[in-house]
Amino acid sequence: MTDAISATVPDFIDVGEGPLARRIAVRRRAGQGPGLVWLGGFKSDMQGGKAVALDGWAGEHGRAMVRFDYSGHGESGGDFADGTIGRWLQESVAVFERFCEGPQVLIGSSMGGWMALLLAREIKKRQENQRENQQAKASLAGLVLIAPAPDFTEELMWKNFSPAVKREIETKGVSMRPSDYGDGSPYPITRNLIEEGRNHLVLGSAIDLGCPVRILQGAQDPDVPWQHAFALTHRLPADDVVLTMIQDGDHRLSRPQDIARIIAAVAEIG
Repeated sequence: MTDAISATVPDFIDVGEGPLARRIAVRRRAGQGPGLVWLGGFKSDMQGGKAVALDGWAGEHGRAMVRFDYSGHGESGGDFADGTIGRWLQESVAVFERFCEGPQVLIGSSMGGWMALLLAREIKKRQENQRENQQAKASLAGLVLIAPAPDFTEELMWKNFSPAVKREIETKGVSMRPSDYGDGSPYPITRNLIEEGRNHLVLGSAIDLGCPVRILQGAQDPDVPWQHAFALTHRLPADDVVLTMIQDGDHRLSRPQDIARIIAAVAEIG
């Protein structure tokens, strides 16, 4: 596959088995390392402005990049309402192991910030298990987290829902929530998303990744308060962590000056 084709036409891989199988769309750009891995947000896809801008930068600088859509998102198969944090993490691990070689910078936006932390922890665990047997094909160079939303299903959703919404989720299994993003149509928050998310919470204890972490956060973010990013930095005590607060930044952080800051953070790691 040529570099030009790999950046524009997705590959597809199957993740899961039987009724849980889903086709995951992946765009891969060949190049040098450290490679970039894009982890998108909740209800977003790999054709968003930040992902495309980073892919363009990677192309200009001869860097490898991988971006993909979670199941129920973008060009991937599956129903969004079936998605959970664990399901999307499984897909992230599968894409990383299949398409990445050498050191990688994980770039996570919003929910993708949580996914990057979980994927980094999984990578580290698998490398420790493989150390005696074989060298892992890909490794972790660092993380760049954009308005990261770890534990959002619990901290930013469930704890802020009204009693009526909680009752609806508990009794009906789903609540349709309004959205200010995409086409503005409501999206489902399922009981399974909330309950399964509790298996992956990270803010209750220290997170030891052993690599540099760069966090960019908008002070005017209405969805992920800046205090959430600040709390995350305290859970990364052993790592090289820099939090950049963008005073006039919102949740998207997709203005040209925001994208320039994101690219600078990626370039600083390697």
